[in-house]
Amino acid sequence: MKSILRRLPYLLALSPGLSFAAEVDGASLSPAWGIPFVGILLSIALFPLFAAHVWHHHFGKITALWTLLFLVPFAFAFGPHDTFAVIVHALFAEYLPFIVLLFSLYTISGGILVWGNLHGSPRLNTTLLAIGVALASLMGTTGAAMLMIRPLLRANDNRKHRVHVVVFFIFLVANIGGGLTPLGDPPLFLGFLKGVGFFWTVEHMLLPVLLSSAALLTVFYFIDRYFYAREDELLPRDPSPDSPLRLYGSVNFLLLGGVIGAVLLSGIWKPGVAFTVMGTPIEWQNLMRDLLMLGLALVSLKVTSKQVRAGNDFDWGPIQEVAKLFAGIFLTIVPVLAILRAGSEGHLAGLVAAVTRTDGTPIDGMYFWMSGLLSGFLDNAPTYLVFFNLASGDAQTMMNELPRTLVAVSMGSVFMGALSYIGNAPNFMVKAIADQRGVPMPSFFGYMGWSCAILLPWFVLLTLFFF
Repeated sequence: MKSILRRLPYLLALSPGLSFAAEVDGASLSPAWGIPFVGILLSIALFPLFAAHVWHHHFGKITALWTLLFLVPFAFAFGPHDTFAVIVHALFAEYLPFIVLLFSLYTISGGILVWGNLHGSPRLNTTLLAIGVALASLMGTTGAAMLMIRPLLRANDNRKHRVHVVVFFIFLVANIGGGLTPLGDPPLFLGFLKGVGFFWTVEHMLLPVLLSSAALLTVFYFIDRYFYAREDELLPRDPSPDSPLRLYGSVNFLLLGGVIGAVLLSGIWKPGVAFTVMGTPIEWQNLMRDLLMLGLALVSLKVTSKQVRAGNDFDWGPIQEVAKLFAGIFLTIVPVLAILRAGSEGHLAGLVAAVTRTDGTPIDGMYFWMSGLLSGFLDNAPTYLVFFNLASGDAQTMMNELPRTLVAVSMGSVFMGALSYIGNAPNFMVKAIADQRGVPMPSFFGYMGWSCAILLPWFVLLTLFFF
């Protein structure tokens, strides 16, 4: 059968013939297997820029097409049984826990409404950004961004110079603030699913997050003070006059606490009970975690009034898009991760060499910059997985023997997701809301002008300090 398949012209480059269960032997796989994965990432990056209407209406179909371009040749090469085993492993071991967390955080945070308006002074704006940073690691960057962006925009809606406020909001709340816990940003939760300890992330990411947040908040304060002093063209009438802030849906903070408890429970409670589906073990503590989070999300929908969600302009569009895109990403990334696991024996040995010294030890600074730059343009969650597997793929090895490498991948994936609008899901969501509220947000490359000028020098300093 293997020899027949090798004669098929369109499969010559794909190097079939692996002994296969839920894991793939990447040493025999060609890089051509990674084309569908790269295709999805490039689609995410380019379609919103050059064919936004097509992407908005057909992103699910485009993702499904790339996914089929992986699954169909794979089924021909390895058979339906092994293909189904791969699908089960990708969905049950990685995708479903990932999307359940995002769904629960998105649903519960959407039930918390901050209503009212304050005067957007430099001190107030810096305080609101700091609050958003603190919330991001507890309710996720998406939840914190959706909760805080509207009060921030209302506070500054009579100012002429406010683009920088939204830009720094994306830097801090939609990205760097989520670096403290696995709840904060999707890359870190993927690491948690791979076995990285919840409190290991808290301990080792605390200093980078605090330093970065303090530095950028300080830079923001002085930039905002500069522009605020030149606000000689305030709108004659404030679109939303000052009024005290009020908090609605506060019961959802308790539900967020429940989500945190469910995640911690799955990392601490190990009953040793599991069942296997097509070679993929489903552990009891992980199943209970996901069911608890789904239940908490349903409770939030039940107890939160429709008026509160309407005040947040809450709808299911963003989470539906994430769910469809990442279903394709988690499937098409399978052969890429397998090739990386093969290390110097795989067809991506050049990438391994670029981040590895001659003695086999990792170059942590290169891990930081390569995982970061790719996160800025290809989405940070799959990029984290790529470099996590490139370094070792084993959480215990990463935490105990290669801790600085794991910190480098975590910092790069989380922090540099702020380099462009497409680096992290909340970035574009914040931009869209700001555009809707009349803020003249910069273009794709205009935003990168801000990020390169502000963030890249800081990332150089982080490299010198940590790596």
